[in-house]
Amino acid sequence: MTPCLFSISYAGFWGQDTLGLTDFIAHAGKLGYPAVMIAGKRPHLSPLDATQEFVRPVQDALAAANVRCDVIGAYTNLAQLAVLGSEVPHLELQIAYVESLARIASQIGAKIVRVFTAYEVAGQDPQMQWKRCVMTIREMCDRVAAHGVSLAIQNHHDIALHTTALLEMLSDIDRPNCKLGFDAWSPALRGEDIYESAKLAAPHTLITTNADYIKVPRHRYRPELVNYERQEVDWVRAVPFGTGFIDYAAFFSGLREGGFGGIATYEMCSPLRGGGALANLDACASGYLKWMSDHHHI
Repeated sequence: MTPCLFSISYAGFWGQDTLGLTDFIAHAGKLGYPAVMIAGKRPHLSPLDATQEFVRPVQDALAAANVRCDVIGAYTNLAQLAVLGSEVPHLELQIAYVESLARIASQIGAKIVRVFTAYEVAGQDPQMQWKRCVMTIREMCDRVAAHGVSLAIQNHHDIALHTTALLEMLSDIDRPNCKLGFDAWSPALRGEDIYESAKLAAPHTLITTNADYIKVPRHRYRPELVNYERQEVDWVRAVPFGTGFIDYAAFFSGLREGGFGGIATYEMCSPLRGGGALANLDACASGYLKWMSDHHHI
């Protein structure tokens, strides 16, 4: 597998230290990563900013660091809000966004754009929401194919979240350049069998994005009972890789047995134990490489 570092880890969204895109690329190379995944939004790579004057330094930074950009991460939500109806071309805007990222990807050597499906909208017909995702991703695939790019659907948003549902959607989309970005944390949180899910998804998977977490139980004090009430949903906190509750040994075993040998990306995309200082981010990024090497995945 090819280890890859996601630029979102150094984008500052969760209070962590921030690196500009070219500085991040150089930094990833110094940490020992041969490849990066770049977030397709500000502060890193927005189509609004990606003029040739912007792209050329990115190309130069990749070459100087001896690092490839293998993936660009698009941030999509293919839901149609009822309040907008058909007034705002919400889906068309996202198709254009993904097509723009594919055009940029072809300039910097990336062959994959990661996408999400949709968060479910209460009150809307689930089959209609499903069909909307399928039709939109089909058009995205057809448009990005001209740039030599494939889409990887990450198991992140509500629609087609379960592994069997995700494979069902992939079959409905029915495009050769549409595959999966299959991660462990979502099925682990929802109680799927990590090994079996990974093995099932592996033949269709281009990338996996990895992070580790602990579950923090939540309670609320009830003074009238002089007692605590257990809250149903735990708080989930990011921790250094290999120290959380996710059985990554089983996950990677399932991927390998299913035939996956692609891109394994590390991300820090939520508040992290130890804080957001650069030294802690780097320690966690280096720890991922060590864990992967110790377990013979790279």
